[in-house]
Formats: sequence, C-alpha cells, structure tokens
Amino acid sequence: MKRPGLIHGAIKKNNMQQMKKMFIVAAAVIGLLMAGTTTSHAQAKIGYISLADLIPAMPEYKKADTALADFQAALSQNFEDMKREFNEQDSLLSSKDTLKYTKAQIEIKRKNLTDLYLRVNSYQQQSQQQLQQKQQDLLKPIQEKAISTIQAVAKENGYTYVLSKEALFVSPLADDLLPLVKKKLGLK
Repeated sequence: MKRPGLIHGAIKKNNMQQMKKMFIVAAAVIGLLMAGTTTSHAQAKIGYISLADLIPAMPEYKKADTALADFQAALSQNFEDMKREFNEQDSLLSSKDTLKYTKAQIEIKRKNLTDLYLRVNSYQQQSQQQLQQKQQDLLKPIQEKAISTIQAVAKENGYTYVLSKEALFVSPLADDLLPLVKKKLGLK
C-alpha cells in the first residue's frame, strides 16, 4: 500500500477550504451558463482538475515529503532527548542520592526539573506548529507551480472555466485537465 505522505493531509485540508469557495463559484458559473447570460455567442469550455491527484504526482512533492519527514524526525528526536533528560533528573531527585545534596541544592534541582517539565510540554505544541509551518512552506511553491500550469493549459486549450474536481457534486459536461497538465509538467 502506498504511503499517502505527510503533506497529503495539508492538501486535503487546503482542498476542503478551496472546495467551499469553488462550490459557490461553480454554482454561480453553472447558473450563468444555464441562464444563457453569457455576452458572447461562443460556447463556454469547462474543465476540471483535482489538485489532490496532481500534486502527489509531481517530483517536487516527493522531495518535499521527504524533507518534511526528516524535519519531523528531527523534532521527534529533540523531544525524546528532552524527555530522557527530564526522566534522568526526576530519577535523581527520587533516589536516595539526594542525601549528598544540601536543601538549597535540592530546591534548585526541583525548580530546574519543573522548568524542564514546562519546556517539554511547550515543546510538543511548538513542534506541531513548526511542523505545520514547514509543511506550508514546502507545499506553497508546489501548489503555485501546479496552479500556474493549470492556468497555462487552460489558456492553450481554450478553457473558459476550470473547476476543482473536489468541489463538484453535479456539473455539466466538462473535460478532466489532469492528463493535459501532467503532460505539460512532463509527468507520466
């Protein structure tokens, strides 16, 4: 079974947001086409495409997915190191070895342990935010390239409208632009 990739979740989330916008746009476009309010007598050419199918096929996506996995592994390793340090200090303060320390030293060690505990907890949240930001940073240029290629293919082939496949429940006859865009990108 093929691993969907770490970035795939971001694509789905982004596509859900786009789906809401595109549904409204698609309904308006279809309504205008049905009502015959187009100003020219030429037939509107409609196409659709799925970014969720296109982006994972791009070589840039594979590189970004690998980079994100490496970044996530580094964050996880840092977290594990922090947890190990906390557990070591906690074990030290829980053992009988504390008899060799003065009350002031034990108090300082407990305060340091509390501070480390707070850092470990906040690191989890910060690492999630860092991972999401990294994901967005890696995905943005890929999405921009995909969209600009879609726009170029639409222009070259005379498409008046290109809709997001994920936003359509019902639509008039339209062409799937995925093969044309993949060809333009040099993908198989």
